[in-house]
Amino acid sequence: MSPLQHTAAHSIPPHTLTRLAREWLAEDTPNFDPAGVCVGSQEVEAKLLCKTPHSILAGSPFFTAVFTEVGCTVDWIYQEGAEIGPDAVTLTALVRGPARCLLLGERPALNCLARASGIAARCSQLKAMATAGGWHGEVAGTRKTTPGFRLVEKYAMLVGGVSMHRQDLSGMVMLKDNHVWASGSITEAVRSARSVCAFSSKIEVECRSAEEGREAAGAGADIVMLDNFQPQELHVAACSLKVEFPTLLIEASGGITPENLALYFSPHVDVISLGCITQGCPVVDFSLKIQKPDAQ
Repeated sequence: MSPLQHTAAHSIPPHTLTRLAREWLAEDTPNFDPAGVCVGSQEVEAKLLCKTPHSILAGSPFFTAVFTEVGCTVDWIYQEGAEIGPDAVTLTALVRGPARCLLLGERPALNCLARASGIAARCSQLKAMATAGGWHGEVAGTRKTTPGFRLVEKYAMLVGGVSMHRQDLSGMVMLKDNHVWASGSITEAVRSARSVCAFSSKIEVECRSAEEGREAAGAGADIVMLDNFQPQELHVAACSLKVEFPTLLIEASGGITPENLALYFSPHVDVISLGCITQGCPVVDFSLKIQKPDAQ
């Protein structure tokens, strides 16, 4: 586990955790909880079980925040960023509190943990592939995130060991094909964006050819994204751009998957971004089981 994986939770403001937990709980229980009558408020203990071996634990701050909000406590057996397993079922944490409150928090907390851990596991796999391939650039996510859940998904990328890329439209400027077409040219799009963001933000331009990349770099773009290039075409274009613009950052994106990632490794490519980090990513199977008194 890297230092970043272990301390990634420190990047989340406590008030943000509280706000998200309250929103998720309000969505899941907007008024009455009739099932709460069945279980009452007696103190119980539940085991958090991971049933996906060799997963990466991510999302524990959000899981804990949900249960804190309903008056329960969580004792973690595994640390954030740790690999869980290798057993088919692994005890991951213990949750204690009033039965009805514990069950109020169960599904929102599990949903968050399952999704975040799935993303972190995929990111860890991609990072390991880059290391094994001797590539020293950055594997990155994208803005293809779930509405309302972006912070969790971006955080999971951190835990998994890859770059989050830009957070939102207010962060780094990315000029895509629609921006260029609406502006009239790459040069005009870069000029207009620079007039607003000045020195404080980098500008990236999505390019479909080496010629477009040269225009973007010549106009003052900091990063050129070579989009939907075949691997060999990418290597040639990236090399030629680096020769002409040595400080230019080159990003590869579009159609890149865990299966073909290694084909895109190049000393001339600084970033490889993949939408599959968040789209179509498997979740980790967690369950929460309240223990009967005689089983404790």
